[in-house]
Amino acid sequence: MNRNQLPVSQGLYDPQFEHDACGVGFIVHQKGQKSHSIVEQALTILLNLDHRGACGCEKNTGDGAGILIQLPHKFLKKVTAALGFNLPEAGQYGVGMIYTSPNAVERQKKCRSF
Repeated sequence: MNRNQLPVSQGLYDPQFEHDACGVGFIVHQKGQKSHSIVEQALTILLNLDHRGACGCEKNTGDGAGILIQLPHKFLKKVTAALGFNLPEAGQYGVGMIYTSPNAVERQKKCRSF
């Protein structure tokens, strides 16, 4: 293959679907194997897409740029056990992320615990 030709069809890649893309990256292990190298590669994609606007460019909002990963069930199970409760089996629960102010006074004023 020279620089002016597309690669040949192989695996999941088919050159007939090749076109310009803007601001999208995707990396996955085809057999679902979890690894830190996949996360590192995903972070590299984000860095490489910075010129496409894949960044939180406003001070008070985000644009959703980031990576989506599998839940680290073993880690969460260990942490929650240390906190005194047990998680259900993997796939039987969800996780939510909440962003609060780094300022303790603001957090106390605008957030409440249950």
